[in-house]
Amino acid sequence: MSHLDALETNLRELKLSRVADHLSSFLADAAKQEWDYGKFLEQFVREELAARRERRNEMGMRMARMPFLKTLESFDFAYQPSINPKQIKELSAVRWVANGENLVLLGPPGVGKTHLAVSLGVKAIEAGYKTQFTSAQSLIASLARAHAENRLEQRLKLYCQPKLLVIDEIGYIPIDRHGANLFFQLISRRYEKGAMILTSNQPYSNWGDIFGDRIIATAILDRVLHHATTISIKGESYRLKEKLKAGLLQRQEAKA
Repeated sequence: MSHLDALETNLRELKLSRVADHLSSFLADAAKQEWDYGKFLEQFVREELAARRERRNEMGMRMARMPFLKTLESFDFAYQPSINPKQIKELSAVRWVANGENLVLLGPPGVGKTHLAVSLGVKAIEAGYKTQFTSAQSLIASLARAHAENRLEQRLKLYCQPKLLVIDEIGYIPIDRHGANLFFQLISRRYEKGAMILTSNQPYSNWGDIFGDRIIATAILDRVLHHATTISIKGESYRLKEKLKAGLLQRQEAKA
């Protein structure tokens, strides 16, 4: 076994895979640029840290169960002028996640609520926070199933584990009283402990109808909004943008 082969084997045993995978080119760069020992060690550590961050982010994305991958860089702020890009940039630092605060995105279908929720969720993952994405319908169905099987406590603990829980599409499908009670239990468990992103197509004044009980809705909102930022998006659907541009759909039709 050559010296380089032995070195590569030792690096892999130490789980330093990035440098092991590119050992020849890494050593060539060091020689070409005449790195001293300090620079060599700095670059070595930087490469391995980058690799570990990538692996951590990949694992975090798999565990988060995002419906798709979206970034803030791909969001068309010009098409939604009601959104303040500076505010979104501040939120992307995810300090609010560390503090266990909430973000609520309100607006009609197609205006980018889920895109922003996923993008900010990705930022949280990159910052090292365990994140999970779920639709409101799937969440309540999961809690109801666990309740029926006498496993509700276990399931509530499971949904309280992520530092950031993204709950999408509140209000698209009505929630019965039992589901509302289960949702309230989860909100209460996470209150001031875990951060959340909630998206809804309904204003807060309609949440009593969503949950079928204004008292429960008020109790939910009381906890959600105590430490929260609300962003109301007023605009047209991205999904209809190309049709509107092509003249295949009139703006009044789009709003109907």
